[in-house]
Amino acid sequence: MHPLAPGRKSPAGNCSDCREDAHVPGECPCLRAGRWCHSFYAATLNQRRIQQWWGQHPEFGIGVSCGPAGLVIIDIDAHPAEPPARDRILPGIPIGDQVDLTGLATGFHTLAVLAALRGQHSPAEDTTTLRVRTPSGGLHVWYRATGNRRWLSSVGSTPGRALAWQVDIRAHGSYIVAPGTTTQHGTYTPVGDAREPAALPLWLAQELDRTGHLPAPSIPAPRPVPPRAQQAVLAAGGGRPEAGNTLAALLAPVEACGQVAEGAGFSDTLNRAAYTLGGLIAAGRLPEEAEQALKDTAVAARPGQEQRIQQIIRSGLAAGRQRPLHTSGRRP
Repeated sequence: MHPLAPGRKSPAGNCSDCREDAHVPGECPCLRAGRWCHSFYAATLNQRRIQQWWGQHPEFGIGVSCGPAGLVIIDIDAHPAEPPARDRILPGIPIGDQVDLTGLATGFHTLAVLAALRGQHSPAEDTTTLRVRTPSGGLHVWYRATGNRRWLSSVGSTPGRALAWQVDIRAHGSYIVAPGTTTQHGTYTPVGDAREPAALPLWLAQELDRTGHLPAPSIPAPRPVPPRAQQAVLAAGGGRPEAGNTLAALLAPVEACGQVAEGAGFSDTLNRAAYTLGGLIAAGRLPEEAEQALKDTAVAARPGQEQRIQQIIRSGLAAGRQRPLHTSGRRP
C-alpha cells in the first residue's frame, strides 16, 4: 500500500528533489529511505513505515499496488458517451453494421456484451468477489491473479493492449484505490457481501491473454522436438519420405502449442492429431511407432501433463482407427 493525496485518488506528491530531478523511479534513494515518492513504487507492507506515514498524515487515502499484491482489477467506467468506432468497442471482436448499438454508453454495457458473447455473467454481477463502487458510479471488480502470471494494465480501448471500451485493467504497472478511502467526490464503497478477491475466472484470463495483457517474455521459446520424437519420425518414414513428411505435418500443430504458455486449444489440437494418426495407422500409412512420436511431442509442449496427454491420445487413436485414412487408389 502507498499514500494517496488527501481528498484525491492520485498519489501523494514526491519530495522536492524528486519533483525537480527526473530519474528512474525504481532506483530512487527515497524509496530506500522510507519516503512515499513515486506512487506505487513506494508501496510497502512494512508495518512501521505504514504507521509512520498514516500516523503523521491520517488524511492520506490508501492506494494498493496491484502487481506486487497479485491483483487484477476490472475497472468499469460509467461516463455516458458516444461509442467509438466499432472495431474499438471490443478490440479483436468485429461488430457488424447490422448490430444495433443504441443504448450502449458505458463500460457496464461493453463488459456485459463481452460476457454474453462468451456465455458468461458480467464481472459487474460477480457476487463471489470483492466489488467496490466508485464515487463516479463506476465499479472496481477485484480478482486474484493465479499461476504466477504477470498481467499488464491497460486503459479503455486504446490501440494495442485493451479489453473493452470504458473498461480499464489495473495490474502490474498501476494501483487501485482501496475500499473505504474517501475523496472530495465521495467514498469507495464495497458492494455485496464478499470482502476478498476471488481467483480470476478462466474465461476472463483467456480474454486478457487474447487482448495482449501478458508480456511477451512470459511466452516460452519454441521447444524443440525431443530426440525420441525425431527418431520416431525418421523411423516412420521407413525409406518412404512421404511417411516422414506426413508425420511431421501431423506433429507440427501440437508442437506449436508449446510456444504459448496456456490456451491455444491444446486438448483439441492433440485430440485431432491423435484421431488423424489413428486413421493413418489403420490405413497402413504410418507405423505404430508414430504414437510415441505424438506422445513425446505433446509432453514437450505441456510438461507435467503426461496422464492427461495419454488419455487424450488413447481416446483419439481408438476413434481414428475406426476410420482408416486411405489415399486415393489404395483402399482395398
